[in-house]
Amino acid sequence: MRYPRSSGILMHPTSLPGRFGVGDIGPGAHKFVEFLAASGQRWWQTLPLGPTGAGNSPYQSHSSFAGNPLLISPEAMVERGWLEEADLPEPVPATDHVDYMEVIRAKNALIARAFARSSPADVEFHRFVEREKHWLQDYALFMAIKEVRNGSAWFQWEPELVSRRPDALEAFAREAAEAVRFHEFVQYVFYEQWRALRETCARHDVKLIGDIPIFVAHDSADVWARPDLFFLDAEGRPTFVAGVPPDYFSETGQLWGNPLYDWAAHAAEGYAWWTQRIGALLKQVDLIRIDHFRGFEAYWEVPGGAETAVNGRWVPGPGPALFHALKGHFPDLPFIAEDLGVITPPVEALRDEFDLPGMRVLQFGFSPDPEAEKHLPYRHVVNSIAYTGTHDNDTSYGWISNPHVETTQSLEEIEEERLFALRFVGTDGQEFGWDLIRQAWGSVAQVAIAPMQDVLGLDSKARMNVPGRGEGNWGWRMLPGRPTPAEAARLADLTALYGRWNGPIPEGHDLHRKAGGPGLPPALTPESASGDVDADPGAA
Repeated sequence: MRYPRSSGILMHPTSLPGRFGVGDIGPGAHKFVEFLAASGQRWWQTLPLGPTGAGNSPYQSHSSFAGNPLLISPEAMVERGWLEEADLPEPVPATDHVDYMEVIRAKNALIARAFARSSPADVEFHRFVEREKHWLQDYALFMAIKEVRNGSAWFQWEPELVSRRPDALEAFAREAAEAVRFHEFVQYVFYEQWRALRETCARHDVKLIGDIPIFVAHDSADVWARPDLFFLDAEGRPTFVAGVPPDYFSETGQLWGNPLYDWAAHAAEGYAWWTQRIGALLKQVDLIRIDHFRGFEAYWEVPGGAETAVNGRWVPGPGPALFHALKGHFPDLPFIAEDLGVITPPVEALRDEFDLPGMRVLQFGFSPDPEAEKHLPYRHVVNSIAYTGTHDNDTSYGWISNPHVETTQSLEEIEEERLFALRFVGTDGQEFGWDLIRQAWGSVAQVAIAPMQDVLGLDSKARMNVPGRGEGNWGWRMLPGRPTPAEAARLADLTALYGRWNGPIPEGHDLHRKAGGPGLPPALTPESASGDVDADPGAA
């Protein structure tokens, strides 16, 4: 699918500033939409929005359908009448990192208080439960059981619950009816607040880009509810798990541990589970980035129980069959193909068969690897999304300046890349985030995206994720007062200059001609243009 020339910002809601220690989808998110609109941006890209487990990774969620309770806004619950202003704790001192342990405790307490004040007779709540029952019923029961079992994974529960024996599930649902309703309420609140945010986006003509991991977490309601769609043994443990072979980030590959799909079982159902999954996300966003797109052509299969991803093998994925099935429900196929990593001609052919835009990441373009050239601006194609970096990359300034780089490269290789990057861009690197934004915005790619950290010029301490590192990820937050008016104006100027402004430039703001530039040299000013071009401009 093709899109108008435009640009946007990658910013997960948890990274927004706010009063309660973590960003959410309340006032701070609505203010961020206003910033995007005022700077001419068309797109707001987020990471997956589901509830997270251990490690707080958005890519290891308890559900492909549910929303993350941490994103619920206490202020919005006050407006709804579920909380009173006096219920809200004192604002948490602003920091650039989320203390997830404290945030989870505080948010859960507030949501529990809101639930206690909610009305069981709320008509809209019951309509929501009925409308979303195809996933909500299993998810709410799953979460209720986890709480009673002290958070243990579903495959560690009693055999009758692991195997989903109907009488055992019914008995538990009766005994834990209030807990089940609580988790239904949490999702009701999330979806209501997200709907309000989408309405704000619509008023400002800002579109949302969501993110869907190709695989789902083993300890998820998805796998527990439909074990027949995955390669599991009789005890519910994966016989094969997902990962990638040794790469730029790790000499032993990346062992993700997600159970692999039984694609034959999915095909036998006409890929109905995938249709539901995609359809649910398209109720929340306008465009979907499909993480690890290459896994649909072939995926790296690692035996269950392996300690690294080294001893895996490539196995054919569903290929065109899945996308033909999806096209029957979503004719435009509003997807971005995350075509990074080991990309082969068959992967490119699958992407191109369905006219999906791929990703071009500028930071990858400076490698001496000939395959990396496609990431340089002069090799971009129109049907692509140009990124300065992604959530897995260092910030652009961090990438050019950090002496402690977590890759498999040698120091000499790193230095070579950096020197080439500085030479290519024509910069001393002091504002390398803005240097790459200019490169991306000037690209022929139909859409250009920059992580918010690059707009702010932040270093490696603001990095969102280091692939393969188990702790310390996903915590960066933007401080209050950012972006500054100067940063917002600079982004607006570049957006207009490179023809990416979302819609007509507002009247009175001829940004692409008047703002941001140093002006003409004296010999080329209109005043001097009518004179002798050979005259000495400094002569009396």
